[in-house]
Amino acid sequence: MKPLILQRCLQYPTSTFGILVVNNEPKFVTIEKPWLNNERNISCIPIGTYTAKPHNSPTFGKTLLVEGVKDRDHILIHAGNTSADTKGCILIGTEFGGLNGMRAILKSRVALRKLLSIIEEPTEFIVRVGFTYG
Repeated sequence: MKPLILQRCLQYPTSTFGILVVNNEPKFVTIEKPWLNNERNISCIPIGTYTAKPHNSPTFGKTLLVEGVKDRDHILIHAGNTSADTKGCILIGTEFGGLNGMRAILKSRVALRKLLSIIEEPTEFIVRVGFTYG
């Protein structure tokens, strides 16, 4: 499998939005916490290259575990719709939208199921995180 590429494209005071590229094709949208110096539970992870693998989370069920994030652990790619649904993890969906007056991603569980069906367990793979905005 080719590396997953998370290309962040918009940042707001409470959230960061991106596009998740799978096998060189933009497939999903993402939402994370804003960049707050990699502070645990309140910040998205730094730009960089990480490894990831399928993971069974006691809280979220089948997810992907992102490893190698400096000073952080338990970074998952899991379902959720707004930055309030994460403590520093990456949430995926199929489209951008709004939910209860908040910026959001939608159809998150559908997106996670599709992504997990693409990943061949127990394959470890690369995740590259970058920015496209200034």
